Amino acid sequence: MARIIAISSGKGGVGKTTTTINLAAALTEFKYAVIIVDANMTTSNISLHLGLHFKPITLNDVFEKNAKLIDAIYQHENGFKVIPADISIRKTPNPNTHEYIDLLYDLSAHADFVLVDTPAGLGKETLSIIEAVDELITVTNPELAAITDAMKLSVHASKLETHNLGVVINRVRNVSHELPASHIERMLDLPILGIIPEDREVGRAIAHKKPVVSFSPNSLAAQHFKAVAARLIGEQYTPKTGLRQKILNWFRS
Repeated sequence: MARIIAISSGKGGVGKTTTTINLAAALTEFKYAVIIVDANMTTSNISLHLGLHFKPITLNDVFEKNAKLIDAIYQHENGFKVIPADISIRKTPNPNTHEYIDLLYDLSAHADFVLVDTPAGLGKETLSIIEAVDELITVTNPELAAITDAMKLSVHASKLETHNLGVVINRVRNVSHELPASHIERMLDLPILGIIPEDREVGRAIAHKKPVVSFSPNSLAAQHFKAVAARLIGEQYTPKTGLRQKILNWFRS
């Protein structure tokens, strides 16, 4: 049976979808079978990030009972599978917790990990997903507004009895106004699963509709995403820094 993990954030724009995609790519490189579910049916982005936006059958169709679940699952070139949401402007289904549980249970026999990209924020849709899954990863930026919303997310997850695995601090630039990881860990009372540095290669990867883990595997972001994935499976992985990145880091210092 798969581990079913929601990737969520209290605030939009922190890199939740990017984190979901790259954890899927990294876990696949570690030889695990992964399915991504784009459960953000209001403002879906997974298919845009991965070049799957022309696929005819989506999660929306499944919940509207216009298609079977198996027909909404697509193989990505990186080896993981994806259930995209519809990017068109149409009435969005509003599945409840039990409908999500049924869908995720059906998927659990077909993968080692099911990663669910939730809508940002703390709306009913997000909370239904968090209640349905077994585990949660919180994605945030090292800024007070994002951390405050992540605290609210953590409180809701606790009430819903969903195990919060910890925090991925994304887009870290190491500038003076950012909160240190140690402060974030204390504020959220959660372990830090990984710290992902700001990296221009992420934007380039998105433009090429690929995970940065495969598009630029020696980049800082890719290496740190792999470290988070390794932690999920109980393995040690030390991020590597290639010569090009070392030179760039030296010029930036």
